[in-house]
Amino acid sequence: MNTLPQLLNFVMTTLQNSSLCSAVSIVSTKSYSNSQFIIKVRATMADGDNMLQVRFYCNGDHLDYAYQLVDGDTPLMRWDNKEHFPSLTSFPHHFHAENCRVEPSTLIGKPAHDLPIVLEHLRSVNRG
Repeated sequence: MNTLPQLLNFVMTTLQNSSLCSAVSIVSTKSYSNSQFIIKVRATMADGDNMLQVRFYCNGDHLDYAYQLVDGDTPLMRWDNKEHFPSLTSFPHHFHAENCRVEPSTLIGKPAHDLPIVLEHLRSVNRG
């Protein structure tokens, strides 16, 4: 998944096939070249209260990502790989928990690995 169409198709299909999501839409895409692009997708959660936003910036082999759960304009939790927390064992990957704690993350910057983990975490939170 190293092109905009491949990555966008994966994200859309994965979210549309998830029972957690009731609606999925492309917010924006921008292509600078075949190997440099931005994707932003939002999924309304089936509970109707929250939205999951998925954002990728790809530049060659480098991928910046953010998976963020929001309630209206209020961020609830986010996984990303911005290089803000070098002391974490999973640097640069980290998780902003609901209580404003920043924790290590099991994400690795590969959407096929990471998006299912995000969805499973959200599924477990919805059960509790």
